[in-house]
Amino acid sequence: MADFEIIDRLSDLRALARDLMREDIIAVDTEADSFYHYFDKTCLVQIATRKHCYLIDPLALGGPAELQPLRPVFASPKVRTIFHAAEYDIFVLKRDCGFVFKNLFDTMVSAQLLGYPAIGLAALIQHHFGISVPKDEQRSDWSRRPLTDKQLTYAAGDVLYLIRLTAKLEKELEKAGRRSWAQEEFETVTHREWAEREFDTHGHLRIKGAKKLDEKHLLVLRELYLMRDARAREIDRPTFKVLGNRTLLELAETQPRKLSDLSRVKGVTELIVRRMGKEILEAIKKGRTATKQTPPKTQSTGNGRRRMDRKTERLVNRLKRWRSSRAPELSLDPGVLCPNASLEAIAWRNPQQPSDLEEVTELKGWFVREFGAEVIEIVGRAESASDLQASDGPRPRRESTGRTQSPRSTRAGASGPGADAGAAATATPASVSGNAGRPSSGDSTADPPRRKKRRRRKKKRSGGGGADAAPSKVT
Repeated sequence: MADFEIIDRLSDLRALARDLMREDIIAVDTEADSFYHYFDKTCLVQIATRKHCYLIDPLALGGPAELQPLRPVFASPKVRTIFHAAEYDIFVLKRDCGFVFKNLFDTMVSAQLLGYPAIGLAALIQHHFGISVPKDEQRSDWSRRPLTDKQLTYAAGDVLYLIRLTAKLEKELEKAGRRSWAQEEFETVTHREWAEREFDTHGHLRIKGAKKLDEKHLLVLRELYLMRDARAREIDRPTFKVLGNRTLLELAETQPRKLSDLSRVKGVTELIVRRMGKEILEAIKKGRTATKQTPPKTQSTGNGRRRMDRKTERLVNRLKRWRSSRAPELSLDPGVLCPNASLEAIAWRNPQQPSDLEEVTELKGWFVREFGAEVIEIVGRAESASDLQASDGPRPRRESTGRTQSPRSTRAGASGPGADAGAAATATPASVSGNAGRPSSGDSTADPPRRKKRRRRKKKRSGGGGADAAPSKVT
């Protein structure tokens, strides 16, 4: 078992805070209970110095608000605070305690910028120190007391190696010339603020499979969705532990009318029928008699991206091919180099000179500095190709004999994999620009992140979430 000290008295926390103010570097992690509660909270704070490890129990202290003695530690520019995947931890500590962070280092972000193929903490510890850390408490209920020895050992393991790991990663960043890139990422996270979470009354439209439903079935799905959220709030449980999305969808499709029919729906157990069967039937009945409710125009019903015209789409494809060429040369994941959402933002802006890229808030400052000239070259090549295509006049229609090449096949040839080979061959390496699901430098507020363990499950780094994408816990 790892050596650690449990802090569960306010007097001990105050003494610890005074000691930490004399440290130049500390490692920090948090554990919350979002997997078990609708209203999640910080349940444990782990802090390690070079010589000691502390597990601070905010629930024993009276709640996360009692962590205030740590405020000057995190706010001090003299105390370097290390996290692995800092964004979620900073989110919960700002939300629950109002803390301010000044001097941050993030080992996961550093690993991304260095091109590590595996960026989870366990993988990095195994790579650098040959040590296997436990993973079997990733989904523990951290709100239950007492915590088990396995939970405590797991929690301590999340901070025990961070200081040593930071020393190694920082040397690699300096050697690769990417230390300033990482610093800009760190500052972006420390300054970020999240809007208070609001329930989306039209969130049922984002349930997988909802787009296949007609209007009548969507009205039923909406009432079931609203009923589920009300129930989850009432019992303080995550919505997926009340009724799963697939179950909601099947209920909306089949629309049972009797209690005996509910148990035929996958995911509706006898216990659910007894506890909330009448509520489910009432929601279905209400949905059948409801009138259409159009979502507000500002409401996102998909991934929030605009539908692209052909010109913009062609430019995005060229930028993607350029990225695909550059990423391997830099030993970076394409999504770390530049997320899809950022490429689309560039295409929509259609910049004519490098300074125009500064207006694209989805891009990081150092991406603009390093990649600006290359991006403008790609845009210029795309415009030249478009002008040349337009000067050729209208293209012939496909004849019934099939002997004339169709406009569709010609366009495909112009934008196919080999169409931008010249641009790819002349571009030069540059720095990276963020990763999918992390905040952009131009966005100071966003939806609150959701906790996630070890590996990113919701989206791949090459996917390209926007600035409002919910960052998640990686330990």
